[in-house]
Amino acid sequence: MSVATVAIVGRPNVGKSTLFNRIAGERISIVEDVEGVTRDRIYAQAEWLNRSFSIIDTGGIDDVDAPFMEQIKHQAEIAMNEADVIVFVVSGKEGITNADEYVAKMLYKTEKPVILVVNKVDNPEMRNDIYDFYSLGLGELYPVSSVHGIGTGDVLDAIIENLPAEDSQDESDVIRFSLIGRPNVGKSSLINAILGEDRVIASPVAGTTRDAIDTHFVDAEGQEFTMIDTAGMRKSGKVYENTEKYSVMRAMRAIDRSDVVLMVLNAEEGIREYDKRIAGFAHEAGKGIIIVVNKWDTLDKDNHTLKNWEEDIRDQFQYLSYAPIIFVSAMTKQRLHKLPAMIKEISQNQNLRIPSAVLNDVIMDAIAVNPTPTDKGKRLKIFYATQVAVKPPTFVIFVNEEELMHFSYLRFLENQIRKAFVFEGTPIHLIARKRK
Repeated sequence: MSVATVAIVGRPNVGKSTLFNRIAGERISIVEDVEGVTRDRIYAQAEWLNRSFSIIDTGGIDDVDAPFMEQIKHQAEIAMNEADVIVFVVSGKEGITNADEYVAKMLYKTEKPVILVVNKVDNPEMRNDIYDFYSLGLGELYPVSSVHGIGTGDVLDAIIENLPAEDSQDESDVIRFSLIGRPNVGKSSLINAILGEDRVIASPVAGTTRDAIDTHFVDAEGQEFTMIDTAGMRKSGKVYENTEKYSVMRAMRAIDRSDVVLMVLNAEEGIREYDKRIAGFAHEAGKGIIIVVNKWDTLDKDNHTLKNWEEDIRDQFQYLSYAPIIFVSAMTKQRLHKLPAMIKEISQNQNLRIPSAVLNDVIMDAIAVNPTPTDKGKRLKIFYATQVAVKPPTFVIFVNEEELMHFSYLRFLENQIRKAFVFEGTPIHLIARKRK
């Protein structure tokens, strides 16, 4: 399911970052009482009334030729184009400025829902001085004090009201998968090779693909797939182009929309530290994962090359021990015919449901092999377990005390469940909960 996006925009020093931190629930953006501190877009996840959404903080937009202003405007325009809802922040202390009117004119052109937030309204008496902002022609005003948290609940209510309706992708028979990885690992070339046509522009220049691109196809057995290409992700400290920062969020949204993720590595370059971080995004999102080593045809190989690569991957990606590994070549199409079947199988594993009686037999057998741990003379008791969700398969284990369930024993139970049932390619979640 695609997560909606909210952008916070406005002129410099109106409190955008403070409001962003308040909504995100943590101090992410740098906050200083100096104009132009936030130059780049900053992203976070937020939730209100059981609805999750992404939120973007942007640099202040002004109509003057200040340092970095053109770059800041460009960043803000990208954020506004990406957003489903725009929060326009002005300052109740200074009143309407030329820069506010300049930003308002930009917002007219977007045709997006705009929520006009009058910040720095720190006491009730100040509310009488904010009505001039109606002249901006953007509808209802929302007076807030983002420093003190006053009025932010009303803003969040308005955001939720204006977000697009959640789609129902989970009910579809279409399997959605995305290709993720650093720039220039060959994701677009893999898509072209899988489809047998040049559907996506492929280039040896890193970072060619800027946006996520959906491609629909059907395999020989009639299974429908939607393939999502993503822009290459780079470590945030090494992102120099504005558009590449934008690409990171597009890639994160592609992961969110996917059932299965193909983590693409470059055989010529080997495993890099950030490969593990990128794969971690998909793992934490609970997606099915296949590790795809591309450009395998370019290596000089001996009898140990494949085994050494597999051992290195298992060592470097220990948290992906469940993910299958495949060595392919987009150039020669080596082993690419195996990918659709692997994706289909992992999607089935993601949706696998285990009857409670069978699950509890496995849990009891596991306890017989390795008794539950004790702490300060008190032993962990497991009463029963049940599956509560799929995509990823999620199990709740009811116990006498949650604190007695050590992570190592939870991992042991996960391994026993994996031995008993086919969960290759998908993470599974085990949750210890006290029985009431």
